[in-house]
Amino acid sequence: MTAFLPVIIVFILYFSGIPIAFALFGSTLVYFGFIDNSSPVSLLLQKFVTSTQSFPLLAIPFFVMAGSIMNYSGISRKLLLFADVLTGHTRGGLAQSNVLLSMLMGGVSGSANADAAMESKMLVPEMEKRGYGKAFSTAITAASSAVTPVIPPGINLIVYALIASCSVGRMFAAGYLPGFVMTAALMITVHIISKKRGFLPVRDRRPTVKEVAVQFMDSLWALLFPFGIILGLRIGLFTPSEAGAVAVLYCIIIGKFVYKELKKEHIIPVFKETVYGSSSVVLIIVAASVFGYYLNWERIPQTMTTWLLGITQNKYVMLMIFNVLLLIAGMFLEGGAVLIILTPLLAPVAVGLGVDVIHFGLICIVNIMIGGLTPPFGSMMFTCCSITGCKLEEFTKEALPFMLALIITLLAITYIPQITLVLPNLLYGAN
Repeated sequence: MTAFLPVIIVFILYFSGIPIAFALFGSTLVYFGFIDNSSPVSLLLQKFVTSTQSFPLLAIPFFVMAGSIMNYSGISRKLLLFADVLTGHTRGGLAQSNVLLSMLMGGVSGSANADAAMESKMLVPEMEKRGYGKAFSTAITAASSAVTPVIPPGINLIVYALIASCSVGRMFAAGYLPGFVMTAALMITVHIISKKRGFLPVRDRRPTVKEVAVQFMDSLWALLFPFGIILGLRIGLFTPSEAGAVAVLYCIIIGKFVYKELKKEHIIPVFKETVYGSSSVVLIIVAASVFGYYLNWERIPQTMTTWLLGITQNKYVMLMIFNVLLLIAGMFLEGGAVLIILTPLLAPVAVGLGVDVIHFGLICIVNIMIGGLTPPFGSMMFTCCSITGCKLEEFTKEALPFMLALIITLLAITYIPQITLVLPNLLYGAN
């Protein structure tokens, strides 16, 4: 029982309000300091330091900085204009643009909370003016932001690849189709609700081919960003970390010399957002690495594998158990914490049953994104509600149809692995 005590301590500390990084490190320190004295504490500190010396970790601050620069350079606005041209003539046009913008922002911010915050400020006030209602506007903004981290270069894709020791490039390629499927499910839901409530289109008519082409060319540099990253990784032009650096340089050039909206006064805010955004993620990853040292020391993943396989060895039943477990965990824990804590425990079981490690990664990430919409601790829910002033009860009621659409999508991603694996296998070859 003492072997599992640090896991219990993590949850106690987390629910006490301690940040997840300190909860992970503190519980591990308790274990090696007071429970198991066979390993000196100095080795734990050494593990903490050496885990920071991971080259792929450099990708995180670079992509965070790229996303920040793009928000200041006007690229987000260009993407919104393109989304508006494509969907503005449909029922609930502005809500449809909201969803499509989140898909396009996947290659820009890579963060659900960053996308949720930006769209809450940019779109929700305009949606309210056009009669959508604060709760509905906030709900679709939060729900659509769940798509953002699934499409490259989402930070969670990098985090999972580091934890599961798999290819970042394959994870990036795996995110596209699930992200498109999630987008389609949300847009269908918006259409059904808009038809029932009589939400009008933003535009009076369907755009002409010329209008779409003109806006496409105007937004081309923003749209090329994620595909350029994938192509560069595929042909070996750069590593994931170098891709982040290239992304920053690309954003600066486009923002300064093409769209000409990036100014000198934006430098300090960009650096501040980069430090705040990346330091918390990197600290959690490092603390998780230390916690993983304890898990491996006590062979917790192997014990968990044996226990779960004792319940069932049916891959499809086990995947359903994982989905329920991850969704419940997402209701009470912050999404990143769920990914950090449960991936080392569940991934070996899934792989042992023949589930591709990349496929399982997308299952985990989509699960925690849905968890980000749910009470009591959904991060996107809190981000959007705090900015728009929407009450949590009203938000929950309006968000239910979108949660259902995303859960149906999750089941499709879970039981049709080709949705996830077709692009990685096409670009990198089957495992």
